[in-house]
Amino acid sequence: MKTATATNAPHSDNVSALVPKLAVQILERAKREDMPKGYRLTEQALCDALGVSRSPVRKALQYLEAAGVLVSIPNRGFQMAEDAKTLGDLNGLQPSAPAEDIYMRIAKDRINGEIDPEVTEVDLMARYELARPQVQRVLNEMSKDGLVERKPGRGWAFRPILSSVESHRESYRFRMMIEPLAILEPGYAVNLAELEICRREQIKLLEGGIEKCTREQLFHAGTHFHETVVAGCGNYFALDSLRNVNRMRRVQEYGTVIDSSRLQRQCEEHLQLIDLLVRGERMEASNFMRQHLNAARITKVGNLI
Repeated sequence: MKTATATNAPHSDNVSALVPKLAVQILERAKREDMPKGYRLTEQALCDALGVSRSPVRKALQYLEAAGVLVSIPNRGFQMAEDAKTLGDLNGLQPSAPAEDIYMRIAKDRINGEIDPEVTEVDLMARYELARPQVQRVLNEMSKDGLVERKPGRGWAFRPILSSVESHRESYRFRMMIEPLAILEPGYAVNLAELEICRREQIKLLEGGIEKCTREQLFHAGTHFHETVVAGCGNYFALDSLRNVNRMRRVQEYGTVIDSSRLQRQCEEHLQLIDLLVRGERMEASNFMRQHLNAARITKVGNLI
């Protein structure tokens, strides 16, 4: 018997006391009417039935989605994630941790060897106290990022994650092959408008953003710059390969201690590279990119040893 309870997440301060009560009422209604998986719940019908306005009903539906009871489909609203009859006790209903938090917990546990190379959805549901739709959503995201793949029969298999000194060294060596040469490709034309956005991001970091931004924001600023540079070569395979490496990197990067002095040097070098590209000095930019990546490799790998 499944339960709608999903723990390990604090209540948001902006969720009023009414919302959890409405969520339970909506679930009780779903059970009474034996709503099947995929059944669409409309805001107006619930407003009429519960005698409340759209705003708290919408928040209650979002609350239920966070708990893994509902799923939201673009242009189709909220639908039952499972048959209502499979739902158990509704007491203590809480929204679960955001999908990104669950994603990172699973990935880090895999890096630390706390999860086997092959798992089933049931294994993850039990370990993290999640509903099946939540686990499926996260596994699908990991599959898009190339971190897991569905086995032909039952279960999922983790693909390599950058979790060792050697894997980090190889990732930087790979980037040293791809990124400098991309700049020298015939017909190379970087998107100058996008490059200016990258410039503003780097300047913002140097003006105090390094201390204020989250790890996610810092990581995005770096990958945005490097992917913009490689995109200029017009080769889909080069850009896709870099994006794949970056997706594997982010799990480890989010867990590292922020080194402000290293990030400052990195931003300054990004700005120098932007100036070279804007002036069309591609050979100089290519050589500088290789030096930039090599210095990052030495520093990053050295910190992991």
